[in-house]
Amino acid sequence: MGETKYLKDIKSPDDLKKLPMEVLPELAKEVRELIIETVSRTGGHLAPSLGTVELTIALHYVFNLPKDKIIWDVGHQSYTHKILTGRADRFHTLRTHGGLSGFARMSESPYDAFTVGHSSTSISAGAGIATGKCLNKDCSKVISVIGDGSMTAGLAYEGLNHTGDLKKDLIVVLNDNEMSISPNVGALSNFLSRKLTAKTFMDWRTEFKGILSSTPNIYKFFKKMEESFKAFVTPGMLFEAFEFQYIGPINGHRLDHLIKTLENVKNAGTPILFHTTTVKGKGYEPAEKNPTYFHGVGSFEVATGNCCKISGAKAPSYTNVFGDAIVEFARENDRIVAVTAAMPEGTGLTNFHDEFPTRFFDVGIAEQHGVTFAAGLAAEGFHPVVAIYSTFLQRAFDQVLHDVCLENLPVCFAMDRGGLVGEDGPTHHGAFDLSFLRCIPNLTIMAPKDEDELRNMLYTAVNHNGPTAIRYPRGQAVGVPLSEKPSLLPVGKAEVLHEGEDMIILAVGRMVCEALDAREKLAEKGVSAGVINCRFIKPLDMETIAGAVKKTPRVITAEDNALMGGFGSAVLEAIQEAGVTGVRVSRVGLPDQFVEHGAPGILRAKYGVDSQGIIKTAEKLLNDFPLKSNG
Repeated sequence: MGETKYLKDIKSPDDLKKLPMEVLPELAKEVRELIIETVSRTGGHLAPSLGTVELTIALHYVFNLPKDKIIWDVGHQSYTHKILTGRADRFHTLRTHGGLSGFARMSESPYDAFTVGHSSTSISAGAGIATGKCLNKDCSKVISVIGDGSMTAGLAYEGLNHTGDLKKDLIVVLNDNEMSISPNVGALSNFLSRKLTAKTFMDWRTEFKGILSSTPNIYKFFKKMEESFKAFVTPGMLFEAFEFQYIGPINGHRLDHLIKTLENVKNAGTPILFHTTTVKGKGYEPAEKNPTYFHGVGSFEVATGNCCKISGAKAPSYTNVFGDAIVEFARENDRIVAVTAAMPEGTGLTNFHDEFPTRFFDVGIAEQHGVTFAAGLAAEGFHPVVAIYSTFLQRAFDQVLHDVCLENLPVCFAMDRGGLVGEDGPTHHGAFDLSFLRCIPNLTIMAPKDEDELRNMLYTAVNHNGPTAIRYPRGQAVGVPLSEKPSLLPVGKAEVLHEGEDMIILAVGRMVCEALDAREKLAEKGVSAGVINCRFIKPLDMETIAGAVKKTPRVITAEDNALMGGFGSAVLEAIQEAGVTGVRVSRVGLPDQFVEHGAPGILRAKYGVDSQGIIKTAEKLLNDFPLKSNG
């Protein structure tokens, strides 16, 4: 990006406040150019952040950060916030290893009031912070910014309900980039909201309410008039029911309107719902035309918006393989239905939706509801496939356990993005699914070594009379051809790929290919390593494992899940319970910590969840556990 006129001098929100209001639109243009240029190289959440440039500038212009707190929901909208809070010179490092996170992180900046990544948390967090400030006799302000998509989650309404009851000084900014409002209604609403939030009017409204409270019938009449008018021109009645004063909708790209209204409401002292309407992808034509694609995008050409092609990428993604397979099986089985939580494109269900619209259900950002909804479908004789990212299934743990598995209902959880996902970092890594699911009775858990096995596992799952979970990684598959027809896998049966004399590697999922690569490199060093594709994390094929370890008592387990309670732990438990002695087990997997963001290859190498990590573990195991037969 070339020299900027205004942005170059902004190192903090205090610098922003020195600018006259009339130059802020030019600043917004400079911010957009920086965001577009950066994300075109690093990838990221482009469209959401472009839609909140003016809103963010207005919030920082009116409020006093970091004393005042802004809580961003999800964090997809926070790029401008990062730029205005002293991180513009590092913005080029966005989502790179050691660089800026793509989300708000408390450990990254004092301006980031709350760490976010999963949606719909901002209102509850804001209520807690506002209550804490009140207890601390701190009169500074708290603002929660939430997108309209995040308002589909029950957590958002739990936060609204409690905040309204507490009557805390919290401003909730609803960033609405979907609701269509006609120009006349929008203009009228902008005018009314600015006028109705003026301090003189708000003071008069409070005083008039006090006067009329002594004459209940008259007060009720005027209250009903106000509520009827709001209900006619705005959706405000919903939020007024939660004891929030509703303001809006305001055009979220009119800086003068935004700033004036925020100045009017910032000292209200009561819960405020400030409704703004924005355009997702604002200021970049390709993103405005296709906001879904540019919601979370890889690198692209700025001039055209076309993605940068990766040379040599021939294999399909695991997501696409899953999407094709479920359509294939649904054609033959009309009891298969698909459920997703606001991620039809991300989970590969677009084609299913197009071909079977009455059997496709997008529940919005409501994972808990989605899982229990699927359980209800299963109770009526259907076989739901719940396609969901691994990290988001965490939010529905109780529903998986209580509503699906307790009664052994045939729901399949297709968990995309298992393992390390890369640049989105700790809130999005699928690092814990094997650990938190393995303890649940009745649940069969699988992880495929390649795309053909994924297809076979899905076929097995939709023909299994009980709950199943299939965990597969993000990105390109291995590149093996698909079988002409899918196969039913014997549940709980492992696959012996190679036998070995010096050690045996028990691997699951993408770590099977890493184990095969490690085996070849160990063979060059004179080490004979066997490889077993365990396929099923639960139930484990203890017969195959016990037979192998009795012959070769050096064992390595390999997974890209947290070691704590994961696949390796299951193997250790099974060996102990089977009474197999004289065995040394070394585990390869993720450590007991949250893994930072960065390119997947960098992270795998750093934490040893690749072939080199297996080789290092093997060499250490050979040194630490020599056998008599080896001299």
